[in-house]
Amino acid sequence: MEALARRLSQLDPHVEGAIRVVAFYDTLMRRRVDLPALARASAGLAECVAGIRLHGTGRTIRFSPDGGQAPAAPSSASSTAPIVLDEEEIGAVWLERPGPPGPLDDVLLERLAIAAAAVVERYGPARTTMADPALVELVISPDSDEAARARALRLLGFAADLPVHAVAVRSRLPLSRIGGLLCPARPVKAAPLADVGVILATTVDPARLPAGVHTGIGTAGPPDRSWREARVALRFTTPHQPVVHYGDLGSLALLAEVPRAVARDNADVAAIARMVDAPEDLKTLDAYCATGSLRRAADLLHLHHSSVARRLEQIGKVLGFELTEPTGLIRARLALTAWRLLAE
Repeated sequence: MEALARRLSQLDPHVEGAIRVVAFYDTLMRRRVDLPALARASAGLAECVAGIRLHGTGRTIRFSPDGGQAPAAPSSASSTAPIVLDEEEIGAVWLERPGPPGPLDDVLLERLAIAAAAVVERYGPARTTMADPALVELVISPDSDEAARARALRLLGFAADLPVHAVAVRSRLPLSRIGGLLCPARPVKAAPLADVGVILATTVDPARLPAGVHTGIGTAGPPDRSWREARVALRFTTPHQPVVHYGDLGSLALLAEVPRAVARDNADVAAIARMVDAPEDLKTLDAYCATGSLRRAADLLHLHHSSVARRLEQIGKVLGFELTEPTGLIRARLALTAWRLLAE
């Protein structure tokens, strides 16, 4: 390395400095230093305050170039770099140089970020949200034996005595962000599986989720059972109800067990299917079934209640029963739900 640095320095003195920085961090990683030692060494090398922060724990480490912890509140960073582990940003490193960034600050921060990620991984389980899909699948598979499931949970960072919720997610947002919102206190792990995202968490707070995230939440308990429930709950989500707890479905969950051919042949479900070419009618029926009230449906659709009443009267003629009667509303809800489940 030294010989290479000397040869390259004849072409560009900056290269020798960069190679020495790389060698410096390689040595630290071989010595298996912890995060405080890493920040202290970086501050000495940079000759300014160096900092490390982990998003998952909120922990911040700052050291001065004299080797002591920086006493004052963090000043403005002169340069920063993300700490990335398993393709997820788990923290940041920075330098607090009084003047402009130095010529080797980018190299130093890049190597510091890599070293910090290695330390977090070594002394894990790492507080990342994204996990090995194979481990997650082992946890939720009904074919896994209990010993293998327990070992997978342990490797993912879950204590053996804590119940786990399985959550099924469909969203354009990154799973790592959704997992962090659902369970900010952690532990939480996520992985993509076929056509759906899987999240495992000890507690869930769906009120923190942004709009448009369709989420089915299983009850806390054996992860394989919770995952089965979460998949069922996800099938019941709608634009008006994007989050569904399996425990809240009650007897409605039985609709998911109805054979597809039986549901398709039902007269009410078949009538709903014939409305597919009338999206405004379907939207009106959906709003009425979701609210159970003509006026609340009108508010949801931003229409006058008399307009909604006329639409429901016409829809009732198509379906063959009176929607404003209690039994008609129940039939419409069940038929609309069964029709949606057929589309899954």
